[in-house]
Amino acid sequence: MKNNYLVQAWLVLALSLFFGAGLAAVETTLSPKIKANKLADTMGQIPNLVPGAATGEQDLMGEQVVYRAMDADGKQVGWVVAASGQGFADKIELLIGVDMSLAKITGLYVLDQKETPGLGNKIVDAKWRDQFQGKPMDQSLVVVKTTPDAANQIEGVTGATISSDSVVSIVNTAIVTFKEELAKQGKS
Repeated sequence: MKNNYLVQAWLVLALSLFFGAGLAAVETTLSPKIKANKLADTMGQIPNLVPGAATGEQDLMGEQVVYRAMDADGKQVGWVVAASGQGFADKIELLIGVDMSLAKITGLYVLDQKETPGLGNKIVDAKWRDQFQGKPMDQSLVVVKTTPDAANQIEGVTGATISSDSVVSIVNTAIVTFKEELAKQGKS
């Protein structure tokens, strides 16, 4: 009887090692493809996030990945800041469009999220994301439960306060970090 438990324990260990190695192999194999697809999605969103932009050029500001939004003539017309942070269920990845003068947000795109279906995942809806367009960058954004009555307010998703707060927090943090890096590099 005792030997039967030992055999079963070894079988569980062997199977877990086998499936763990299989998952690691899949991750290693697909990781470059996933990164390439995410980069293609990002580049495809730049014209939607910054008015007048046709393409983008990736850059690094400190540890923050940003994209220079370029018009058809190669002139820079704005920035797209990549940002991420913890949501309710998992990490949320955003792209934040910013005008050249660093005065306002020009757009927001949710690159990746795994929020609760039907609630938190409403952060991907264009109607909710459109609230960020034109918001000032000189003051922190705040989530409100009613119709916004100030320039820095965003109406939260009903039933998904944590997801709404997370997006706004990610945006606020990314913008502050971006402006600080630009100032350090003398580009602001």
